[in-house]
Amino acid sequence: MKTLNQLAFDFRIKVGYTAAFILLLFSYVLTLYGNNQLMKQTERVIHTNLVITHLESLLSGVKDAETALRGYIVTKDTSFLVTYQNSMPFVDKNYNELYKDIKDNPIQLKNLTHLNSLIQKKYDILAFGIDYFPKNKYVVDDTLLKGAYNGNLIMDSIRFGVNKMQMHENVLLNLRTKEMDARYRSLNVIIIASVILAFIFAVFGFYTYRIEYSARIIADKRVNDAQEERQQRIEQLAAANSELVLMKRSEKFAATGRIARTIAHEVRNPLTNIDLAVAQIKSEMPVVDENNFLLFDMIVRNSKRINQLVSELLSATRFAELSYSSVSINTVLDEALILAKDRIELNKVNVEKKYSTDMCNISADVDKVKIAFLNLIINAVEAMEPNAGILHIITKGENNKCVVEISDNGHGMTDEEINKLFEPYFTTKPNGNGLGLTNTQNIILNHRGHIHVKSNPGEGTTFIIQFDFVS
Repeated sequence: MKTLNQLAFDFRIKVGYTAAFILLLFSYVLTLYGNNQLMKQTERVIHTNLVITHLESLLSGVKDAETALRGYIVTKDTSFLVTYQNSMPFVDKNYNELYKDIKDNPIQLKNLTHLNSLIQKKYDILAFGIDYFPKNKYVVDDTLLKGAYNGNLIMDSIRFGVNKMQMHENVLLNLRTKEMDARYRSLNVIIIASVILAFIFAVFGFYTYRIEYSARIIADKRVNDAQEERQQRIEQLAAANSELVLMKRSEKFAATGRIARTIAHEVRNPLTNIDLAVAQIKSEMPVVDENNFLLFDMIVRNSKRINQLVSELLSATRFAELSYSSVSINTVLDEALILAKDRIELNKVNVEKKYSTDMCNISADVDKVKIAFLNLIINAVEAMEPNAGILHIITKGENNKCVVEISDNGHGMTDEEINKLFEPYFTTKPNGNGLGLTNTQNIILNHRGHIHVKSNPGEGTTFIIQFDFVS
């Protein structure tokens, strides 16, 4: 029964608030629609005013031309003709603007066409007068008077045409305004009704919710407490798991170091005996011919090479003594990039950095960490195709850790390659010795850091390194 009541209670709350939300949303949509209509109406009003303004400018231009001719005839001063000449492009400009504004209105377009023909006739009469007057020795005769009378009649027709088009625009404006007034009145009624209903439903939902508010608060608190406790346990397990992974990795690294030291001891003793034996044989031989010299040299060179490999293995797996200092991780990365600059420029790799600006410093041996970053950067550069590589370097703070991500868009790696990545002498490079990443892991582990790899074949590789913050 309690469950059924709770379901009914939840249903009433959902219905009340959902209905209120829908009505408010409906009101909001109607308001947007009204605003949109207002904007359209404003554009139409602006359009009408532009048409009226262009019509007035058109008429004004023709008047200026007519006035210029009269001034020329009265004063015989040709400077009046400058105004006449300037009026023609001015009239043409306003005509073109009018045509663009009313080309979607067949009635106005027809009126404009007729008006344009009248303006052309007017300009023909004006042009005739300007040409005829000096030829007639600046005498006003019946021909000029007749042209003036005809020009006045055409000018009256032009004024009538302009007024007719302006009246048409004003009629359209009045019709649109009345239509919008009717729409706004209906819209306001709908919005007010929607707001009232939304308010009623909201009050209903709030009142229903308040009935069992105290019980719900207690229940929610219990749920939150349980969730917080569960989240704490999850975080503790995650931390314990992370520590376990770190311990296993450190144990594996330590075991590798012990094996390396054992191998070094077992290999270096025979190498020493071999070197001593070769030196003894060379000293006891009376004459060392060319063939024997080549064989001795081969033995010595390979003995040195084996000794060098053993030294590199010991260096890559030994827990070194570190000289700690507080340093910005961004600074160390930039210095590593400078060391790798030649390799980056040779392969024409594009470097994209995204450094955190509020990073805390880390406590580290700067030279060692720089070597670790340099190894990762060079590996990334060599994994990418020349002229197409993009190297991403990101620094950020997460869970009290300084996180560095070094990513490339190279050929990527398989899961099997990732599992063997930090093992000594494992390499996918034709000329690699397989100790670079082993040494990198050694440096990071010596700093109590973590290194993780994410990669897929053909999708590039990302190395994620974490260090502790220095407060």
